[in-house]
Order: sequence, then C-alpha cells, then structure tokens
Amino acid sequence: MEEEVQDGELIRDVERAYEDENEMHERQVGPRVMEMQPWAVNKPSFSAELSRIITYITRPQLNCSRVLPPGKAQAVPPPMASARWLLCAEDWLFPAADRPCVAYSFSLDGGDTDFLSTVSRLGCETHSFDPSTSSASVGHLGNSLASNHGNRGVVSQHKLWLEWRAPKKRRHRPSGSPSGVSHTLADIMAALGHHTVHFLYADLLSAEWRVFQNWIEVGTLQNIHHLVATVHLHWAGFEVGGSDEEVLRYWFSVLWGLEASGLHMIHSSSGEGHTVLKHTGENVHSSYTLSWANIRH
Repeated sequence: MEEEVQDGELIRDVERAYEDENEMHERQVGPRVMEMQPWAVNKPSFSAELSRIITYITRPQLNCSRVLPPGKAQAVPPPMASARWLLCAEDWLFPAADRPCVAYSFSLDGGDTDFLSTVSRLGCETHSFDPSTSSASVGHLGNSLASNHGNRGVVSQHKLWLEWRAPKKRRHRPSGSPSGVSHTLADIMAALGHHTVHFLYADLLSAEWRVFQNWIEVGTLQNIHHLVATVHLHWAGFEVGGSDEEVLRYWFSVLWGLEASGLHMIHSSSGEGHTVLKHTGENVHSSYTLSWANIRH
C-alpha cells in the first residue's frame, strides 16, 4: 500500500529544519573532519590500495546468528551467501515487534522493491525517496514519529534526493525548483520528525562516497541502526578527484569512517562488471551491495 505525500510542504519543512537543527548542532559540537587513512604500503600503489579495499568490503565484520533476507518476514539462520543484502536480526540489534520502527529508501531504479516489502512487513513507517517519480503529491505529512504511528506498513513516497553539501545558510526557494529537490539526511529526518532511522537502503549511483562522508562528519550515523548500500567502483564518484591511488585511499577512508562510527558489515554481495576505475580484473567487481548493523545504538 502506498501513501503519496505533500512534498512541497516537506521541502519547506526541510529548509526550516536545516536552520533550526543543523546550525544548532554545529554550535554545540562543532564540525568534524573525516580522517584519511595511511597508504596501504606507506606510498601510493594501485595494486596495494585495490587489494586493501576489495579485501575490506568482501569480509564481513559481524556474525549474526539470525538474518532477515530480502522479501521475507521471518528471520533465518545464516548463511545466505546468494542474498543481495541481509538485515541482522539479533535481538539486541533489531527493533522489538511491539515498538515502532522507521525505514528510509533512496533508489532511482526500483531496486529497493524487496527492501520496501521487507520493512513494510515488519510494520515500519516507511519512506521512499525518488526524485524521478511521477506520482502526484497529495495527502498529509505527519510531523513526528508518534503522529505517523498509524501509518506503519505504509510506504510514503517523496520526490526528494540526498545531498552531501551542508552550507551554513539555505534560503527558502519556491517549491518545485530543481535546487530544492536534494537535502541532507539530517535535514530530511528533522523535517519528518525522526530521531532514528532503523533501516536505511541507499543506491546513490556513485554519490554514496560524498554522502557517507557527510554522515560521518555530521554524526548522522549514530541514528542509523541498519544500513544497506551499494558502492560503485567503476569511476571515482561525484566530486571525488585525484589519482587512482588517491581515490582508492579515499574510498577506504570513508569505509573506515563508517566502521569507526559503529557500523559493522554483516554481508557483502558483488554486482555486475569487473572494472574498478577503468582497470579490469577477474577478482574484482564494479559494484558491491553492503549490509551493516550499528553496534552502538
């Protein structure tokens, strides 16, 4: 079941929330800069950097005794090697059945269908974000988790996307303007009245690296309990520059920052293609879908 929402109103709420919430956060804790990790072998080396990051993203860091695979409503014991993604269903990591949960999905290609089905079956208040959707925007947007409690299991669609830039001031713009479609995750959560997102799916088509960096530096990750995301390796990504060795080192630093923020990988699934930064290899893939659980929530 899908509920369409008033996204012009949400965009205005997001912009107000940015000024009210994010600037207050900056005044309280100050900006944080993501730490760049040392070179794999103390000097730039494409083979060493590639080996390090591929090893890292293909070796899970957390073993779960029960997992929830795509499209399922009941947890099962591992292994589920063929699954594209998994949710760790350990009691200490999973929301209780009698407690409300919130799920966000950011996808342009409809690849989140199984994810939306899964979190809807869990009874989560679910929000799907896709700026290309042609759905009409009608209805009412609740202002808090409590007010949306009656929408558990319903998918609310938003014509919005993720942004990684966080300027100090963002002037109000007319709804429907192109520059008003993208916002940071912290902005969106504040506008929807959500302190926590229990399940988040993201296929950002090479924008994930800068978005992840924003989450690390702003501190958003402490409020995400489970993350499923696709990382793309065939090119550097939006606003990522430098030599191939520098790009690989940056990617690894981002992934390390996710782990340092409490996210431990539970599952890795390779995608199509065998090209990394225009280099072809038999034992590498052009994309990987990674599943994390936050052990610090």
